[in-house]
Amino acid sequence: MNNNFSDDFQVKGKFSIKKSSTEYKGKLTKEEGVQILISEKEKLRELQEKLYADGSKSLLVVLQAMDAAGKDSLIEHVFGGVNPQGCNVTSFKTPSSREYSHDFLWRHYLALPQKGMIGIFNRSHYESVLVCKVHPEYNLSEKTWDSVKDFDDKFWENRYESIRNFEKHLAQNGTTIVKIFLHVSKDEQKKRLLDRINEQEKNWKFSASDLPERALFPKYMECYETAINETSKDHAPWYVIPADNKWFARLSAIQIIIDTLEKMDLKFPELSDEDRKDLDDAKKQLESEK
Repeated sequence: MNNNFSDDFQVKGKFSIKKSSTEYKGKLTKEEGVQILISEKEKLRELQEKLYADGSKSLLVVLQAMDAAGKDSLIEHVFGGVNPQGCNVTSFKTPSSREYSHDFLWRHYLALPQKGMIGIFNRSHYESVLVCKVHPEYNLSEKTWDSVKDFDDKFWENRYESIRNFEKHLAQNGTTIVKIFLHVSKDEQKKRLLDRINEQEKNWKFSASDLPERALFPKYMECYETAINETSKDHAPWYVIPADNKWFARLSAIQIIIDTLEKMDLKFPELSDEDRKDLDDAKKQLESEK
């Protein structure tokens, strides 16, 4: 691939969501993109095998987006070819009462990938500074605060700081982090929600809560912009991908993930002289069998 989507879409400096396009405006066609994705999936599988064999590092992929932006289908198309033994997807829904009885990061610690693994967060710890900022009353379920008046600027500053510290700790202990925001336009979201209503096989995807949340689209964009600016660091970068074209979003995501894995300096284990001798002996024994 000639394109380097890691450079194109990585947030560097001050990020403006209004200046960030939701459409792909390049010359690559959908047909070309789909073919490239097939070859890139094979490359991703090879790198995942190397990550697993290396066993000293892990990769955490954080996916965030508005409803109908294509997170689920992206996971299917990008990671569908990897070995499921080395990859784990966690979808974070509304916290349970048990999860609310801990700090907001607790359930995310439990889902982190172990060494040698790829972990995918479908929604993530960022919901605590996105949906919980749009709906501050949700924070009252934690039973630590008495009123929405407690959720002032200092409260949110502390949340961003907690997230930065969490991700810095992970990076310092062998977990490489890639955070991807699928940036879909409000018009494209409308089209996809209508598809869910008009196409019977997609009816199950539509929720009654989709429309009230859609009405808050501008507020969500403000929260995304702030969260990305507060937490995009060299050790935990944000990538903002134009997501109005699903094929392009998938291709961009897999290229970013491949580029990240290639920079992790992964190595297959080297055999000791003793292990190599045992291997040679085993080979001779097998070849001598009649």
